[in-house]
Amino acid sequence: MEALTAVAVLFGAFFVLLAVGVPISVGLGVASFLTALVFLRWDDATYVIGQQMNVGIESFSLLAVPLFIFAGNIMNNGGIARRLVDLALVLAGRIPGALAHTNVVGNMLFGALSGSAVAAAAAIGGTLHQRQKEEGYDPAFGTAVNIASASTGLLIPPTTASIVYSTVAGGVSVSALFMAGYVPGILMGIVVMVIAYLFTRRNRYPTTRSITPGGALKVFVQAIPSLLLIVVVVGGIVAGVFTATEGAGAAVLYCLVLSLIYRSMTWRDFKEVVTRTVVATGVVMFLIAASSGMSWVMAYTGIPAAITDALLSVADSKALILLLMVLVLLVVGTFMDITPAILIFTPIFLPIATELGMHPVHFGMVLILAMCIGTMTPPVGSVLFVATGVSGVTIEQVVPRLVPYFVGLVLLLLAITYIPALSLGIPGAMGLLGD
Repeated sequence: MEALTAVAVLFGAFFVLLAVGVPISVGLGVASFLTALVFLRWDDATYVIGQQMNVGIESFSLLAVPLFIFAGNIMNNGGIARRLVDLALVLAGRIPGALAHTNVVGNMLFGALSGSAVAAAAAIGGTLHQRQKEEGYDPAFGTAVNIASASTGLLIPPTTASIVYSTVAGGVSVSALFMAGYVPGILMGIVVMVIAYLFTRRNRYPTTRSITPGGALKVFVQAIPSLLLIVVVVGGIVAGVFTATEGAGAAVLYCLVLSLIYRSMTWRDFKEVVTRTVVATGVVMFLIAASSGMSWVMAYTGIPAAITDALLSVADSKALILLLMVLVLLVVGTFMDITPAILIFTPIFLPIATELGMHPVHFGMVLILAMCIGTMTPPVGSVLFVATGVSGVTIEQVVPRLVPYFVGLVLLLLAITYIPALSLGIPGAMGLLGD
């Protein structure tokens, strides 16, 4: 009964606050405090929620979040996107509809470097949009490809989504999460490319002109310094040379040096990058603090255990319970960004997943992929709005073109959910799962 009351107050207050336009982070904090007041005295509720918000961000590993945000912003202004687009053209230029496939490969490369779906959609989509238009591509089609593939960087490491999940899930290995993201992230890109290929064949979009071996080598050499960032950061973290936080610091330093070499960022650009980083860090950290208060309230009132019991009583099949969880996550992703969704729903669903024998790393990939799909769907799809803003295509024009990609990615999500080896194969082979 206590858990039912807590659910009603906590989520009722939260969704009412969202409906009237209160920011998610503020809604989380207020709803948590109101729920605590139902079970505790005013002084106790104030002290505990404040303490838990403070404890929630007292984590050395969370320092990686602002540092990776900083590195991503530097890359977005540092001339790296153009070199990655050139490399993607070399890799995908001979396939019909080459610019669409270039967009996918470019998003996978840039997203893996920046760890930001929004940055990838803006940088790669902005670089390719005019060229696609000149070669006769339907702008809505090109925008849909950009939207569907931009989130691959949330899976392919290094990525802040895995770091946030690691913290909320109770110290799940960041190295294991990074390695687990490769196969789902690459498969996500392949699914988008296959669907795009079917459309490009029907519309007879062209390949790009062939490039000489010497030209291809030159493009590859120019892209090597950017690609080495993945080797330095991910390789260093997995090899135990440095922690995720230290790796994020190395990424910032590397990107700054690269920007100086490319001479592509002025002092004014640098100040704007710092400002954007500070604002984004403040938003993310307050979200984490507020969600920590919410997590404590849920644990104190027994909400996760109650939800686990309810789900296990409704369905006696592991496959059915997993399907229900996936459907809930897909719905959540349509109206909530990835960071708050991870912060809110990890404490709720991770106990259920582990009760069913699901490895926390595997569940993390399912959760992040479901939220990746959410970034491309209205009404709150961040990538959807950024990509349409870059291309000038309306949401009404692009949403019908997104439906095939949505279906394909949902099928991929189900495959990732029911085939653990797709997520756990690489980290298991590297001995990172600890079991």
